Amino acid sequence: MKSVAFAGLGAMGKPIAKNLLQAGYSVTVFDICQEVVQELISQGAKGAANLKEAASGKDIIFMSLPNAAIVENVLLQEVGLLAGSHQGQIIIDLSSVTPGHTQKMAKLAADKGVHYLDAPVSGGVAGASAGTLTIMVGGEAAVLEDCRELLNVIGKKIYHVGPVGAGDTMKLVNNLLLGINMVAVTEALTLGAKAGLDPATMLEIISVSSGRSYALEAKVPGFILQGNFEPGFAIDLQHKDLAMAIQTAAELGIPLKVGNMAQAVYEEAQVKGLGRKDISAVITLLEELVGISVRTKK
Repeated sequence: MKSVAFAGLGAMGKPIAKNLLQAGYSVTVFDICQEVVQELISQGAKGAANLKEAASGKDIIFMSLPNAAIVENVLLQEVGLLAGSHQGQIIIDLSSVTPGHTQKMAKLAADKGVHYLDAPVSGGVAGASAGTLTIMVGGEAAVLEDCRELLNVIGKKIYHVGPVGAGDTMKLVNNLLLGINMVAVTEALTLGAKAGLDPATMLEIISVSSGRSYALEAKVPGFILQGNFEPGFAIDLQHKDLAMAIQTAAELGIPLKVGNMAQAVYEEAQVKGLGRKDISAVITLLEELVGISVRTKK
């Protein structure tokens, strides 16, 4: 079985690394949080003094990191992943960053003979824990096939969408829709509730009608109707993904009118201190404005 290094044991990275361990892979982990590193070591992972040591001699390097700046630092610092890399090694970046940044990192990796796949995921923490993520892969098809066995451990739907950067582009397209749809759902439910409709009845009817969406089905029953706004998928992360979509669109000369309006809602939520709450918490902005609560009637 291929040996693995895993950098980034956050909300998504930790359960993904655990699934690789449970599947029998040798996994060396690294994270700035030593508590989570020790947790993984107690479950069979190996530790490393630094990223260079973690990468040394491994077949595959996974990264699951918050943003492009951290990806770049993890790869390029003096004791970073590329410092410990070798020719023929494969880097799989599960992070969500801009296509342009991924292409830049892939070029630096290629200069050392290292293959690079951008493989952002969809499915949230629940999907990461269950090993049912959707994985959107950019890079060489042959390199993907060499890694497919590992990716099958962490995801159920794996798509090759094009060359390096295409995976990140696909993720931006997906999360652009999610961000817009979430704001639309909150406006529709608030309108109905203010007019006297029962939120649970609205959910039932829309779920079998043309207004249905993932945002409705995933975020209304267990989040909005329960008043539970713990992530989930945090507003800060949705804001980051929309910012990257807007940046990429600007580079391509495409105006994102609705995307920009949705982004303004997430920015307002951040200003109100909701950045770490689930994206469904944007409904509280309207609830406060119009003086109603969209909750299941007891």
